Amino acid sequence: MDSKALQECAKRIALEQPFTEHCWPFGPEYDVFKVEGKIFMLMGVARGRSHVSLKCDPEISLLNQAIYPSIEPGYHLNKKHWISVYAGDDISPDLLADLIQASWDRVVDKLPKRAQKRLRPS
Repeated sequence: MDSKALQECAKRIALEQPFTEHCWPFGPEYDVFKVEGKIFMLMGVARGRSHVSLKCDPEISLLNQAIYPSIEPGYHLNKKHWISVYAGDDISPDLLADLIQASWDRVVDKLPKRAQKRLRPS
């Protein structure tokens, strides 16, 4: 997946998540995606490379970094809890969708139970 496709696909997937807000609190160079005011995805360009940064379980983060060369510790973020996904042949739309869903879920799991029920109706 090339840089343009990576960011277009990530944006589409993120906006499909329930109650997602797309905003630019850090300026126009960073697309930020939130749920209940909490960031679950950022997109930008670092050192000339487009990236999608996502929250991730620390153990899964290390595993993904070992398996996929295009996944690195979060750029300018907590390296333990964030990953940055860069363009590469090892990144597929399905993998990206799984990573974005996991990031959204990780944020929602930390919210109060009342908010979780509203965001995930059974």
